[in-house]
Amino acid sequence: MTPYSTNANRSAPNELTAAPKIGILTSTHLNEAPHLHSPPLIDTLDAGGAKATFFVTGTLYGCIHDRAEFIKKAVKSRHQIGPHTKLEGALATILGGKKPTYMRVPYLSVNDMVTNVMKKMGYRIILCDMDSQDWNGLTPEQSMERIRAAGASGNEHISLMHETVKTTPVELAPSVIAWAKENGLEMVTVAECLGDNRPYCAGG
Repeated sequence: MTPYSTNANRSAPNELTAAPKIGILTSTHLNEAPHLHSPPLIDTLDAGGAKATFFVTGTLYGCIHDRAEFIKKAVKSRHQIGPHTKLEGALATILGGKKPTYMRVPYLSVNDMVTNVMKKMGYRIILCDMDSQDWNGLTPEQSMERIRAAGASGNEHISLMHETVKTTPVELAPSVIAWAKENGLEMVTVAECLGDNRPYCAGG
């Protein structure tokens, strides 16, 4: 699980994939929250001193408004929230009028049209350079092999994980936290990794 800012620089400010800071692990890029596994995952992250960015859906695992307490708990613990689909109205309601400025587009599918639309909507696109493949049936240990292979030095990474996979919150996430500590990496949100103090803006 690491951070990133597309193309390892800021020449494309609305499309991010490679982190400019060394020694920082952009904590998990966790998809498809809020899920029933999400609240205990926040406790695991908090206990390990790790921060994550959660990209949430509206109805995939139940109505987002029914799980608003998860969103609020994540923000209170200084994790970052962003949409995985078009959710600015719902998220602004839950976040007290704040709109996230980062989006993880479905399937990580980006072309010029998507980039231009996201830019007009005020979003920076977050991709990933390290896919744990937890969604594709890999065991936590197999996912860890991919994370270790990405390395703990040089250009850092943004990794993709899914708390909807039952073993990710209880096995994979603790393993990544332990690995990061062993390698002297600080796990932060995407925005923190990029030195961005504006993960949200006023809007709805």
